[in-house]
Amino acid sequence: MAFFDLPLDTLRTYRPDVSTPADFAAFWEDTLEEARAFPLDARFEEVDYGLRGLKTYDVTFRGYGGQAIKGWLLQPRNAAGASPCVVEFIGYGGGRGLPTDWLTYASAGYAHLVMDTRGQGSVWRRGDTPDLAPDGDNPQHPGFMTRGIRRPQTYYYRRVFTDGVRAVEAARSAPGVDPSRVAVAGGSQGGGITLAVAGLVQDVSALLPDVPFLCQFRRASEITNAAPYSELTGYLRIHREAVEDVFSTLAYFDGLNFAPRVQAPALFSVGLMDEVCPPSTVFAAYNRLPGEKDIRVYAYSGHEAGEGVHVPERLRFLSRLPGWSP
Repeated sequence: MAFFDLPLDTLRTYRPDVSTPADFAAFWEDTLEEARAFPLDARFEEVDYGLRGLKTYDVTFRGYGGQAIKGWLLQPRNAAGASPCVVEFIGYGGGRGLPTDWLTYASAGYAHLVMDTRGQGSVWRRGDTPDLAPDGDNPQHPGFMTRGIRRPQTYYYRRVFTDGVRAVEAARSAPGVDPSRVAVAGGSQGGGITLAVAGLVQDVSALLPDVPFLCQFRRASEITNAAPYSELTGYLRIHREAVEDVFSTLAYFDGLNFAPRVQAPALFSVGLMDEVCPPSTVFAAYNRLPGEKDIRVYAYSGHEAGEGVHVPERLRFLSRLPGWSP
């Protein structure tokens, strides 16, 4: 591993040309309107995992197509009044696991809703939510990146990003949560979902994307051979005629096109040796955010970026938000 992308001084001002579909806003407005035609039906069943200082709930709500999406909600047991809530999205291939995997935010005094990712959760942490609406009309390369990729209406991340918006709505309906104080967070794929959701739900309190995936797809496919972007190049190596169709679809899901819509303060992280989510793709999205923002740069880190060192950075950032100090 070595420095392979642009120098840091260049990254800080890197603003590539961006192709935003003319109907980008209408596409997402129509998508969310369709999803909201189904009742949210958010349910919170208290479960016991031996966490005496926390309340733990098995969560189910209706996401894209009205399908059931699973999650966990953890809350401080002795919270005085309604708490701020962090909604977290999970990295590629992982699932919601167990409540004992998710102790940081609740231990810091916040409610914490973790959204399972449909169809995933068999690589590094178990998931419990099937992708019941594949809608795909094309063969796919193994993985999720090319599922339904020939049209934006059928693309996998249309469903996932919609689930993410509904997860925020579920968190706002949860017992003991202050609906006016909800932030979104996640790493890698979770960071990409975070950025999209913050662009679609503009009144979230903050966003904390770590090494976000799903940003500047074309450049990523050109400068890294690492998975998951290798799924995209693998697909195009076989379907040579599909290049422009694929990148036309991906424009509806690119973090660079959600970033200008974000209104909340943001804390990013990036590893300058990250071959999974190249730093230029992270900065390309970060530099398009119009409002208050900061980024922690971990120069000699890869996709792990700050790991445990970055956790207190996130907690300090949240504590400075209005009404978020524990």
